[in-house]
Amino acid sequence: MNNDILPETMVERKVTYTLEINGKFIIENIPARVCLETGERFFLPETVERLQKVIWEDIKPTRVI
Repeated sequence: MNNDILPETMVERKVTYTLEINGKFIIENIPARVCLETGERFFLPETVERLQKVIWEDIKPTRVI
């Protein structure tokens, strides 16, 4: 059995979360763990709950592009 330790492939990053509901809806600077190999993003449950609250309660953005 090989007990080599594999290098960490997940890193903490700030990402842009894009969701379309009645047009474009973009949220920037969302904390996520990102896989360096695949680019897959993982969010903490608290982050997902906050995103849902912002989206469904139609909270005004701090910045519009």
